[in-house]
Formats: sequence, C-alpha cells, structure tokens
Amino acid sequence: MAFTESLEFRGQPAVAVRLPQGDRVMVALHGAHVLSWQTADGTERLYLSPQALFDGRSAIRGGVPVCWPQFNMRGPLIKHGFVRNLPWQVVVTPDAAETDTLRLRLSDSAATRAFWPERFEAELAVHLAPQRLRLTLTVRNTGHTQDRPWPFTAALHSYLRVQDATTARLEGLEGAARWDAVRDVRGTETASALRFGEEFDSVYAAPGTPLHLLDGHRRLQIAQSASCPETVVWNPGPALSARLTDLPDDGWRHMLCVEAACIDTPVLLAPGAQWQAWQELLVQA
Repeated sequence: MAFTESLEFRGQPAVAVRLPQGDRVMVALHGAHVLSWQTADGTERLYLSPQALFDGRSAIRGGVPVCWPQFNMRGPLIKHGFVRNLPWQVVVTPDAAETDTLRLRLSDSAATRAFWPERFEAELAVHLAPQRLRLTLTVRNTGHTQDRPWPFTAALHSYLRVQDATTARLEGLEGAARWDAVRDVRGTETASALRFGEEFDSVYAAPGTPLHLLDGHRRLQIAQSASCPETVVWNPGPALSARLTDLPDDGWRHMLCVEAACIDTPVLLAPGAQWQAWQELLVQA
C-alpha cells in the first residue's frame, strides 16, 4: 500500500505519496503544483528550478504548473490563468484503493472572483504507479442552469528533466502541423526527432500517438488525452534563460517542457457540464 505524508517544502505546505517500490511524487498545495517525481531508482524525472519562488503568491518555475482557465497571454487574465497562483485543498477520500492517488481541488471563492467571475470546480488527480505518472485535470461548471456557458483554455505545463538538452531528442511529431512561436511561422514538422540548443517554442497538432523523449540512455513515453488537441514544446535556450530571474542561466540545459494543451479552440463549458484531460509519463527501459 502507498504511503501518504504531509510536509513542508521551501516553507510551503505540500503532500507526497510513496509506493512500496520507492517511486515518489510530491505536490505543493499552492497551485496543485507537482514539484517532484522520482522513480524507484531515485532518478528525478521533473525539473524544478533552484531559483523558483516559493512565496505563496507567485507561480513556481518548473515541475508541472496547471495553466487554467487561460493559456499564456491568450485572453484577459494573468499569464497562464490564476489557479497556479492560489492554494488548493487536498481531497480526502475513504477509498483505500486510492492511496496511490493524490486529489487536490479548487472551487470559486472571493479569491478567484478577484480574477474571474465564474462558478467552477477544478480538481487535479495525481496518480502514481511504478515508473508511471498520470495527471488528470477535471473542470466543472457549477453555475446555475440559467447561467451562460463560459470558455477556457488549458495546459498541463510539464517541465521534464533532461541531462543535457543539446543531446536530448523528442520523437513522434514528424508530419504534425506546427506553429513556431519564436519565428511566427506556420507549417508542418519535417524532422523525425526534435533537437534543442536555442530558444524553442512551438504549438503542434497532437499526433494522437505517444511521443518519446530520448535522453542519453533514458527513454520517456509521453501520452495525452484526445481532449488536448495540441502539444506545446518549449525550451528557453541560453539567451532567454539568462533573462528569467527564477531560472539559472544554464537551467535550459536541464529541462524540456512537453505540454498537453487545449488552446487553439477554447472549450465552451455549459452549467452542470465537466471537461477532463490527462497527461501520462512512462519511463521505458
């Protein structure tokens, strides 16, 4: 049976689950932000900036931020929405079979209405299995029947740890429609494997089959739900990394963001309806 503990990390409350095999995941209550995922051999699979802010107000650089109800600056809200900047509550479940899953929830309140007027409930389920991590975001419109639907965009903004971004390769996007945000160019990906070294920021039409991150002798499979029709790939490169105050100058070498996203066409969610999306990371031999 998995072991769950409450703890403090860099002065902020967090919760962790450890499997008998040794796999462990840790989540901050601030933003329901996944901070760490270690497999049984002790290898850290996520990148968390050593300069990330842990002040209980700011977004945390690294791990897995929840971007909702807005992606980036595509709308009137603060960058990537507001839920990553607010405290969530741990959901206590009596189901003994769920000891390997952490659930955190955020509902509308005076704090959320300072950013957004809508009635909602958001829940992040963090499911840990040997060599595997699945994150599931569920969003519900808790408005009254007569209320109007509201639109949103979303992403699970995973920072994956790599030994060296210049030698890592991401496979599985060849032939996918691509918007290169650095150059503002649209086209089709022609490379069988993406390579990194300068700033890379692209939105792809998700191919519907898992991607594979090859990092030295390590291989990670990355899958996402059909409810996320886009995959975002981002690495700041050396120039941007040097300008980001919450990221070391060489931070770009040790991270690659591969994000499950629903951003090009906003979801319109009616009162009483719910939307769900997931990303799954699987370590392969």
